[in-house]
Amino acid sequence: MERDSTALVTGGGRGIGQAICAELASRGHDVVIADLDEDEMAETAALVESEGQRVLTHQTNLKHLDSVEAVVETALSEFGSIEHLVNNAGIAGPTSACEGISSEEWDETVAVNLRGPFYTCRTVLPSMKEQGYGRIVNIASVTGKRPLTKRTPYATTKMGLIGFTRTLAAEVGEHDINVNAVCPGSVDGPRIRRVFEEKAETTGRSYEEVRRDAESESPRQELVQREDIANTVAFLCSSDADRMTGQDVNVSAGKVMY
Repeated sequence: MERDSTALVTGGGRGIGQAICAELASRGHDVVIADLDEDEMAETAALVESEGQRVLTHQTNLKHLDSVEAVVETALSEFGSIEHLVNNAGIAGPTSACEGISSEEWDETVAVNLRGPFYTCRTVLPSMKEQGYGRIVNIASVTGKRPLTKRTPYATTKMGLIGFTRTLAAEVGEHDINVNAVCPGSVDGPRIRRVFEEKAETTGRSYEEVRRDAESESPRQELVQREDIANTVAFLCSSDADRMTGQDVNVSAGKVMY
């Protein structure tokens, strides 16, 4: 039997994050949504409430430690504990050759994609250790396992997030805290469409050609759906995955198999 629990999901206002919140709520978890966009959080909150679960929204800037500390403090005050932390928030970063990337673009990508999960883990872990239980899931990428040309900031952060996942798992396992990563392939939705548009512009190809290339990279000849990621996250937060930690699980329609 699953324990009553609260999940803190960053970037839960839309896309993959919204699907994760809805799926966790459908499995009986209360949800804390940490995001910047209040309107998007309200939409996700309605989905959580429709499943009969409690929900808390908190405008959070993951680049700032005080903002992260505020959402964790509020969540603990309202719900008493945080059993699950899902570090979903992330940005695509620029699409450019390395020499065309500005310091500001590099720093912004690192701040959101890598420093943010560090801040959330650092802030949540004391309460997880005290209660002797926790499940942390970091949303990485198959790009964390292979090069992706003209996307050096994004690739660097996702590779770093996998390293962070493995090292933290080794550090906190004795407290019954599991730390895993989910590595999506190309997930259909607005963000990947923008990436395809930028790639088409920089390579002089059409959007349709870029999309077809991405689809053809997987044996299933298709993009991943956000619900695929949500289901995997929910599994890693369940008792079925109690002996899984330090893993980076591909959900890529077979695009990456290692």
